[in-house]
Amino acid sequence: MIPVAHNQRDLAGYRVIAVHAHPDDEAIWTGGTLADLARRGADVLVVTCTLGEEGEVIGETYQGLVNDAADQLGGFRIAELASSLRILGARGTFLGGAGAFRDSGMAGSPAHDNPRAFVNSGQQATEALAEIFRAERPHLVLTYGPDGGYGHPDHIQAHDITHAAAQQVEVPRIAWAVQLRADLDRDAATTIPTGWRAPEAGELAAVDSADTWVELDDIAYATKIEAMRAHATQLWIADGSVSETNPHAAWGAGPRTVFALSNLIAQPVLRREHYQMGAGLELPQGAELLYGIEK
Repeated sequence: MIPVAHNQRDLAGYRVIAVHAHPDDEAIWTGGTLADLARRGADVLVVTCTLGEEGEVIGETYQGLVNDAADQLGGFRIAELASSLRILGARGTFLGGAGAFRDSGMAGSPAHDNPRAFVNSGQQATEALAEIFRAERPHLVLTYGPDGGYGHPDHIQAHDITHAAAQQVEVPRIAWAVQLRADLDRDAATTIPTGWRAPEAGELAAVDSADTWVELDDIAYATKIEAMRAHATQLWIADGSVSETNPHAAWGAGPRTVFALSNLIAQPVLRREHYQMGAGLELPQGAELLYGIEK
């Protein structure tokens, strides 16, 4: 277990890059970890590969931004991402520049036919990420596992280019963000907001085992939730809060804060962010497990 209740900047000089497919992934998958790292003095850079143009929208205010209407959602999500990164204390950049690669949508989506779709980015994306690695010299890179966490083609592509770029540049350690099934089951919502539903057995992306985790203290946990809340077109936090984007309150209850994506499946915001070790150096004996810092 990794203690995170730190008052000192004991990770000053430590450099971390998180490679994510879409705006909001940084908060959902790694938000607590990134907040902890930044609070402890680490330099944290989030590389986002697309603008999330193919996403759906929660709340009626900005429904007209979606891809088959005004197709302006990507630009709007830039602002949501910028807000999330400020909350987390992280820097951010878009792979190849904002809009270089377009959201590919889910498997089988017609968006795959777009030459600019991230799934078609190939060597161009790998080289762009390798350049970032060369410039930043990260000690740790965070991304998804080979299945992208839940099979999204852009998540899989992010995994693939991260490992391909790391073969060109010496990256000490790559870790894959995962959710532990036991934690999801234990912390499942006990009260489901009206109009939402509970997940079916095995429906949420999860793994049975992980190599390590970051235990979020109250500050890191609250910071993660606020970063998630910044992505109001994509996430609905069931704590009664409202916004211009989504003026409707939802109330859920359980061991943890409850949220949903546009599918309105109730999920807990877990107090542990789990990781599987993807590549690189073995973790030092007696080190903080994920960060690999000798104590």
